[in-house]
Amino acid sequence: MFCPECGSSDKEMIGNICIDCFLKNYQFLKIPENIKITVCKHCNAKYYQGKWIDEDIPEEEIIYRTLEDNIEIDDMIEDEIIDLEIVQMRGTIAECTIDAIGEFKGRELREHYNTNVQIKNSTCPTCSKRNSGYYEIVIQLRADERELKPEEIQKADEIIYNVLNKQFKKDKLAYLHERAVLKEGIDYYIGSYKSGKKVLNGLKNHFGGTSKESPRLISEDKSTGKRLYRIWVSLRLPKFQIGDIIEFEDKIGQIIDINADKTLASNIKTCEKFSFSWAKYDNVKVIEKREDIQKTSVISKSPSNLEILNPDDYSAYDIDMLEEYRDFNIGDEIEVVKVDEIFYPLLTIKKKLN
Repeated sequence: MFCPECGSSDKEMIGNICIDCFLKNYQFLKIPENIKITVCKHCNAKYYQGKWIDEDIPEEEIIYRTLEDNIEIDDMIEDEIIDLEIVQMRGTIAECTIDAIGEFKGRELREHYNTNVQIKNSTCPTCSKRNSGYYEIVIQLRADERELKPEEIQKADEIIYNVLNKQFKKDKLAYLHERAVLKEGIDYYIGSYKSGKKVLNGLKNHFGGTSKESPRLISEDKSTGKRLYRIWVSLRLPKFQIGDIIEFEDKIGQIIDINADKTLASNIKTCEKFSFSWAKYDNVKVIEKREDIQKTSVISKSPSNLEILNPDDYSAYDIDMLEEYRDFNIGDEIEVVKVDEIFYPLLTIKKKLN
């Protein structure tokens, strides 16, 4: 069989012509001379195949990925090596070169191309929402039967910042749109409901408390008919804090831990620990705030008694010895609570009060 173009009959044939004639017009790589890509000017998200992807990647990386997406290589090529280079930027146009090496039936082929990538700046839906002041959830931080303390507000701000900063890597609506300081507390307007719930969980894990959601209809999607809501969440911190003395059912205890699920207290009479869930929060009464707890000194100690200085009249006062009191030493300053004219020593609270 001979090649109809060159007449050769001793060469490998590709279809109806020899390999040399085939390779004269053969290009194993295809790429458009001009490529356009739409990029969000705020977060660098790329509009690709009908959706926005790849947020927060550098412009240079967007150009290289765009070149890779538009390259087509013949299936007959093996061991290909593609070298991409941005030669220069002219405004929003990147002048690029593509150098390709590939093997075709044992022969090494090299090709060189010039192409332009034009970047069209736009705004993705997420950034459009953010720039327009969009938010999906409002967390209203309040305190029950008291005012929020400055250290509580500071800690809440810290928790919210940390949670949103972490969530932003996967949720671009995880931002604080507004922080409103009101007489009754602080309102936090958060872009994403999903991330707002993460914030709420973080606050409850630290402060405890009770919460209530109130959805409010704001509009309706005309294309789908779906109703759109914003969620207001009232998070009410408990009337007590760590260190406070409370009465719960038939027990009087000092609060030693608070979390999202329950509150832990130490019985001041027996030193035994007990807990209660937030469902029973209304059954709790605050007896004494931590800052009002009296202090006194240990003046003597025996196997059966602990003698303290009565903080009311400075007389000697005997307390039956419990195992938990044996670490007290003469001269120690301790805290005591008076209930029904009886003084009870308090054990040290190891958890940070903030």
